[in-house]
Amino acid sequence: MERRKALGLIAATGAAAATFTGTPAFGAESARTGAAGGGRGKGGYTFALDRNVRRTSVRFTNRYGIEVAGDLYVPKGARGKLPALAVSGPFGAVKEQSSGLYANELARRGYVTLAFDPSFTGQSGGRVRDVGTPDVYTEDFSAAVDFLGLHKAVDRERIGAQGICGLSGMALTAAAADSRIKAVATSVMYDMSRSMSRGHQDYYTREQRQKIVDYVSRQRWADAERGTYARGSHEIPFDKNGDVAPSNRVLPKTLPADADPITTIFFDYYRTERGYHPRSINSTTAWTATTPMSFFGYRQMTDLDLLAPRKALLVAGGAAHSLYYSEDVQAMAPEAIDLLVVPGANHVDLYDREDLIPFDKIDEFFTKNLA
Repeated sequence: MERRKALGLIAATGAAAATFTGTPAFGAESARTGAAGGGRGKGGYTFALDRNVRRTSVRFTNRYGIEVAGDLYVPKGARGKLPALAVSGPFGAVKEQSSGLYANELARRGYVTLAFDPSFTGQSGGRVRDVGTPDVYTEDFSAAVDFLGLHKAVDRERIGAQGICGLSGMALTAAAADSRIKAVATSVMYDMSRSMSRGHQDYYTREQRQKIVDYVSRQRWADAERGTYARGSHEIPFDKNGDVAPSNRVLPKTLPADADPITTIFFDYYRTERGYHPRSINSTTAWTATTPMSFFGYRQMTDLDLLAPRKALLVAGGAAHSLYYSEDVQAMAPEAIDLLVVPGANHVDLYDREDLIPFDKIDEFFTKNLA
């Protein structure tokens, strides 16, 4: 199969689709209990809250004045000042999904953790909904540090960040610019600026990149004239004629019988009981169609040399289509960044497969670097 089609980078051709049985009922036990996070929790969470952890809904404001919604996880019976972690991602997910699972597990291990919805998404503020913007999302991590550092249970000199998938690049960018973040770990990192402006493995030609810029620019006129904000693909495919072919959904409502393997693994998380959430952009809809514009204009992780002497740990799946992002970033600052590859794991496995996520290694990394 041609590489771009195999990775879902050529628009779907209308192949026969498998049936999706509808929105999963929250509170039901997952059929993947043993492999995918221990079953669903109450209230729409895709994982069960550990009995030794207390979760509280919180709100804090970033420096742009946007209210950010988070869940604070605190070990029960904790005494003294604890290390803390700001946690977010994947791109298009909400705190009730993968970031909450990470926050829950790391709180079980003794950290105060804050899983948050990036601005404009989930329960966070921002009048225009589902805007993807790397500068504000980077700021959200620093705003989370503000909140954690003012909490009575937190040692503000021992605050780190954990990014997942597309929010990993923002976590690293924030850490480079905010030395209050003493250590940062990422899981299956995506560089969303590179992904949107260059394509998977930088496959976009110069002509294709210009077509995307022209498409997004025309969409700005359409939105301005109508006074609305259209939905559209944030990673834009091309049809067989070489024209942009955006969709108004991140993932299809039903999975085509000949779906490419990357679409399949994302669908298996976001569109099934395993990971579905009604506030997740990836589960239900698409970003604003003009989202790629800011990612063309805002490169991430340009100052990673400023991390040192602080450290970063990049965790990636050995079978993940995203592995090259972590490899390339690690090569940018090898003295500050370590790479841990999980053999056989694909990209989505490390969202919730607790049998594969190397929490022991992540804990060991933060224990050492938040000492």
